[in-house]
Amino acid sequence: HGETGSGKDAIARYIHETSPRSQHNFVAINCGAVPENLIESELFGHEAGAFTGADKKRIGKFEHAHKGTIFLDELESMPLPLQVKLLRVLEERKVERLGSNTSIDVDVRIIAATKTDLKKLSEQGDFREDLYYRLNVIQIDIPPLRERKEDIPMLFHHFALIAAARYDRESIPLNTQQVGQLLRHSWPGNVRELRNRAERYVLMGPSALEDSESSYSTEVAGRQTLAELVDAFERSVLENALQACQGSIKDTMVHLGLARKTLYDKMKKHGLDKARFKDDGGTD
Repeated sequence: HGETGSGKDAIARYIHETSPRSQHNFVAINCGAVPENLIESELFGHEAGAFTGADKKRIGKFEHAHKGTIFLDELESMPLPLQVKLLRVLEERKVERLGSNTSIDVDVRIIAATKTDLKKLSEQGDFREDLYYRLNVIQIDIPPLRERKEDIPMLFHHFALIAAARYDRESIPLNTQQVGQLLRHSWPGNVRELRNRAERYVLMGPSALEDSESSYSTEVAGRQTLAELVDAFERSVLENALQACQGSIKDTMVHLGLARKTLYDKMKKHGLDKARFKDDGGTD
């Protein structure tokens, strides 16, 4: 559960890729993007002639995800009649293609994602309560990016490196002022917006960051105390400097103008280990 762009898809893929099911398919379907008259066929498949236009047999997402993971995104958009059929599949672990009377066993991990409160929707009658309780075995709440600002510099650096490799450009490390601009932005589009900003930075340079400061949200800033904002900013500056210096304490001292003991004290305060920032051949 999380806001749009907060990384639900990435976490679902991470769960799949770090599990024994990683040798099999990860199948994602956006329940809000498929027309209502086609989504049942998408999920469960159909036999030839099952309906007008069904010229040949189609394997559904559940069958394709056998022994792997199926990711149902924007679950709140699934039509109520289909929710009944999904509940049956969850309970019986069998699917029937449209136009067939034969049940097919499926062994899948199901990960569902939503940006809304499904419990509230079920209480209002807009989502099946039995399906909600059947799905809600383990819930992962993903905080929006504005509530985890300490992640912003490292995520930005990660996305910038990916963009630099894609476009064969250089990824120039951020300076302290630029990190401050990123931290002051409210990021309504969450991680997706940050990724796009990093890509624009690689393509356009520092000018891509300028509108971050102008769209600063005082409402969001007010949710944190001054001490919390300063603490998050300090951690971000340290992480960015250590990343730029590849974990070299000596270079980081020079970069930030800090004494060795002061730097170590601040790294200890924020739980930062220089080894995390070193490359394979890095030296201090």
